[in-house]
Amino acid sequence: MSTLAHTMMTARTAEAGLSAPADLDRYPYGEARPTDRLGAPAWDGGDGELGRVGRRTAGSRGRGLHGQLVQQLGQMIVSGDLGADRPLVPEEIGQRFEVSRTVVRESLRVLEAKGLVSARPNVGTRVRPVSDWNLLDADIIEWRAFGPQRDDQRRELAELRWTIEPLAARLAAGHGREDMQQRLGDMVEIMGHAFAQGDALTFSRADAEFHSLLIQLAGNRMLEHLSGIVSAALQVSGAPITGCDRPSDASLAHHGRIVDALANGDPIAAETAVRQLLTVHPEVERVVPAPREH
Repeated sequence: MSTLAHTMMTARTAEAGLSAPADLDRYPYGEARPTDRLGAPAWDGGDGELGRVGRRTAGSRGRGLHGQLVQQLGQMIVSGDLGADRPLVPEEIGQRFEVSRTVVRESLRVLEAKGLVSARPNVGTRVRPVSDWNLLDADIIEWRAFGPQRDDQRRELAELRWTIEPLAARLAAGHGREDMQQRLGDMVEIMGHAFAQGDALTFSRADAEFHSLLIQLAGNRMLEHLSGIVSAALQVSGAPITGCDRPSDASLAHHGRIVDALANGDPIAAETAVRQLLTVHPEVERVVPAPREH
């Protein structure tokens, strides 16, 4: 085993199956743990929508009150509990979540940058329609994937992967970067060891790294910019800690074929191997038919 593979394998968490600290804040919408500051009673005024959502609590992402408020409001908007054109009054938000006006203001700015809200003079801050959202934003992808739109989000991510990754593999086969190919091989080796040990977490991490490296190897900066979408897809397409390519012998074999095709400089074989890999997953198979045999 290479040094890189050995390092990743020995960096596993002390308790099998548990995420590392940086990953513990990623769990499904509606199943988050309560926090001291976000468990306040329903929003003053008796509003049914806000009161109902007020009983839901967002997990802390380790970003303090500002991050928690962004998470909570973002989930409320994406879930539809705060519908389009709904006014958001900073004073009410501050009272509801017991945070300062500064925290509210900064949180709304973050949501505005994501296209979820708009702030206009003499109009105030209002929720924007779905057509205005930045649907490629990692947070919005997660909120949709663990909210009422989960099925649509996962299907759309699968379709997008089917478009991005085969092309990336075809381009990557022409670059001959031995260092990158070695790292891809390392990831397959790690996945193999993790699969044998029943370590789904390490498998999914190596899997995500493999697909990110593959897109980087394509040498197309616009494709590389989309690598975060693929990472998000791997995180939300399956269970909370497993990726889209669930641990299996078939998945491992297809990853290995991709590495072999890249090493041989065979773009067609690389593209075909990626398509076969994506078709292994039943959610993708419902979206795109398996490639025809010629």
